[in-house]
Amino acid sequence: MRRWRGVAAVAALLTVVLAGCGTPAGTDGDLTDDWRPVAQAQQFTPKAGDCHLIAESTSYLTSYQPVECGQAHLVETIHLGTFSGAHAERPTPPPVGSAAIRPAFAECDAKVTAFVGGDWRGARLAVQVVPPSPGSWRGGSRWYRCDLFELDTVDGGTFRVHPNDHAIQHSGSLRDALKGPSPLAFGCLTEDRWGNFQQLGCAQAHQFEYVGAWTAPDGRYADADRHPETVHAGCRTLVARYAKVPVDRMLPYRTGTSYQLPSEEAWARGDRGVRCFYWSSGKKVARSIKGGGTKALPVR
Repeated sequence: MRRWRGVAAVAALLTVVLAGCGTPAGTDGDLTDDWRPVAQAQQFTPKAGDCHLIAESTSYLTSYQPVECGQAHLVETIHLGTFSGAHAERPTPPPVGSAAIRPAFAECDAKVTAFVGGDWRGARLAVQVVPPSPGSWRGGSRWYRCDLFELDTVDGGTFRVHPNDHAIQHSGSLRDALKGPSPLAFGCLTEDRWGNFQQLGCAQAHQFEYVGAWTAPDGRYADADRHPETVHAGCRTLVARYAKVPVDRMLPYRTGTSYQLPSEEAWARGDRGVRCFYWSSGKKVARSIKGGGTKALPVR
């Protein structure tokens, strides 16, 4: 019986104390209605216009340390896109070197062309789609970065390894980098003793000149180079447009051509842009063929 009396005594004491306290002036007695609601958790989202010291194929919050673009950097994020449709329903982010990345690459391709003010394939530049990390994806992130690199080699557009191996540091944004004459643009070129392209002024003796990018038909990468004459024919039409000569049966007798296929990884993500070059058939020239007409490209 003592145990129950003890409980009853405590209850009676609480009743007295609470009755004595009452409701303080200026309050309504409700202790819950004045709490601010807890803010909804926000997903990490990168920013277009940020520059970075490292080139990464997947964007992790832990490594996201942007710098001012006026500082030396490797990468510039020029656009943020959003995965949608079936690609957004995936349990994991689309792998960079996969067909699932194609819609994103197509958007980045167009955005970079507008951003630099010209044909980025005709310059020492490269484009990469960077999806969020698996953890961010599980948390609901569906953005992707369009990252732009400056490369140290004309052959960098066909890299088969991570672009970090060819990217070089530079200062300042690449916005409008190709709107006028630019040291990044391929222009006229020659081959060194190892067969690698080297940029030259067109007044110097050279054998090649970049004329544009031909879009190859969709298909397997293994078949892309199986019929080289088809690729050369596509490149000859670009030479004709560049030099302003007719596309007719005499065109093959006016020009030689050379080309660079995208890398297999680039092809997988939807890059069908084949870089095309006028080739002087081994004889060195010291002028540009641009707009030169039949005088620049006589029938041989």
